[in-house]
Amino acid sequence: MDIYSTRRQYAAVFEKEDPRLRYLPLAVQQKQIIVTCNYEARRHGLYKLQRVTEAQKKCPDAIIVLGEDLTRFRNASKENYGFLKGFAWSGRAERLGFDEVFLDVTDMVDYNLEMLNLNSLQSSFFHLSRNDPTIGFEYDCSNVSGHTVPIHPVEAPVDRDRCNLYMRLMVGSHLAQHLRHQLEEHQGYSSAVGISTTKLISKLVGNVNKPKGQTTLLPPYTPAGESSITSFLDEHDIGKIPGIGFKSAQKIRDHVLARPAAFVAGLVYGGTTENVKVKDVRLFPAMGVELLEKLLGGSGAPKDLANKIWGLINGIDNSEVAKAREVPQQISIEDSYIRLDTMAEVEKELRMLSKSLLSRIRKDLSHVDDFDQPLGEEDGVERATNDTSQSSSLPRWLAYPKTLRLTTRPRPPLNPDGTRSRTFNRISRSCDMPSLVLNLRTSVEELSEILVQESLIPLFHKLHVGKSGWDLSLMNLCAANISLTAASSRDGAGRDISEMFKMQVRVLKDWKIEEDNDTTASGSGPAAINEDALQAVHTNLSIATEDEECIWQSDEEVASPNYTCAKCGLAVPAFAMTAHERFHDLPE
Repeated sequence: MDIYSTRRQYAAVFEKEDPRLRYLPLAVQQKQIIVTCNYEARRHGLYKLQRVTEAQKKCPDAIIVLGEDLTRFRNASKENYGFLKGFAWSGRAERLGFDEVFLDVTDMVDYNLEMLNLNSLQSSFFHLSRNDPTIGFEYDCSNVSGHTVPIHPVEAPVDRDRCNLYMRLMVGSHLAQHLRHQLEEHQGYSSAVGISTTKLISKLVGNVNKPKGQTTLLPPYTPAGESSITSFLDEHDIGKIPGIGFKSAQKIRDHVLARPAAFVAGLVYGGTTENVKVKDVRLFPAMGVELLEKLLGGSGAPKDLANKIWGLINGIDNSEVAKAREVPQQISIEDSYIRLDTMAEVEKELRMLSKSLLSRIRKDLSHVDDFDQPLGEEDGVERATNDTSQSSSLPRWLAYPKTLRLTTRPRPPLNPDGTRSRTFNRISRSCDMPSLVLNLRTSVEELSEILVQESLIPLFHKLHVGKSGWDLSLMNLCAANISLTAASSRDGAGRDISEMFKMQVRVLKDWKIEEDNDTTASGSGPAAINEDALQAVHTNLSIATEDEECIWQSDEEVASPNYTCAKCGLAVPAFAMTAHERFHDLPE
């Protein structure tokens, strides 16, 4: 049972900061493009990836805010993700971008199905905890919460399997409603939610009733007869199916149309004026895995891409919701340009991108422990450096990137007629991530300069020759292949012994006995020892030794006897005597 939740992250963050913007047309600008807008702006004709100049003509009253700095969006995304992740018993909470989250709540739904009283469905109670039966909420399990697809079910389920699926979806819909309300109440963000049994369907059905609705796809799900999955998917454009990329969708669309599909002139990145629906592709003559392999295969194509896309077209998605990760799998920073053509411009942009990347690495991959207080002689540990104030405040690394990747997107040369072919091909080169990025004592500015000169510029020269004339429209820096460091849990690469000793020192600090001549002599103070108690302990030990014959032996008392070597006079243990004699027999 998958629940898909989405929020209008960019616009919603600004709306939360200034609630007045919720009722005004609001758009977020990056470079000269509208990256997103609220639904009030969409009612005035604005849309995603629209040019700013065109948006201003469409809606002169629109409020356009800059969204170049992504810090506020990342922070909001982390907070909301952490909030939703806490509801998943299985720990399976997968974040997709800034504003989308998949939750696998199968175990929660199964548990609450067992708790249902079928004779009193209207007064049901959803348990949010296995251990505490009082944590949860009341709900009416006699109907589905929110919208459904189809809107009006043709008939109620009668067979056992279909009835069980219907009940599971119904219980899941009430959990989704609770999550939506909690997210809005505690975090201040509205959301749209989709409920189904796969990530593919839950994502698509969650888009039906935006911005604040939830939708459940009702059975039957099986291919036998009329499947609600097939009928639902058939009405979607092939390019709207998650998992089918822009290039793949274009190749499939061109093949079905038997000609290149026309692009939307107003969009900067792709978009087509011609819709080719999933049904058109699925029922196209000879369409199948073999034909898709011919269309999409070739050098560099992912393995089993044709099988995967054919499955998605038919509503089959076996991918699982990934378990929540403490750190991301990779961190990337990119920017787009009208024209990036000289080495001086490239170096300037690489410095800016590398600073952002290094800041993100420090923020996302390091952590300051709550108990990480300065250690001194009172803790029984000597400091390893004289700079005690700085060393004690440094965070520890949760993970570290092993690979540094530079990606660019050059524009193709002009055609003879003066036009330029539209392309989104990227090229990249990688190298080992320099260890200097883990140096927390050096400023980001200093590290950025070293990273640019020693790593990024050599990578750039491997991608592009010459000193100018590349006409780049995009550059991307990525810290990839992130590996967990030693940790106190089993998820890390080994166990962090230093953290274990730090914790041990703090836990045992209150039990440490310190000698204090003044307080001991006077019989007062926290270090004073009760002589009567010591005498009682000594007496009890003596009685146990005499009456129960509890003989304590030291290591010396049970050790093997030593023998004296006749040649050199050395005392050698019995087990080593043979080897010692062979030593004397060796030729000099």
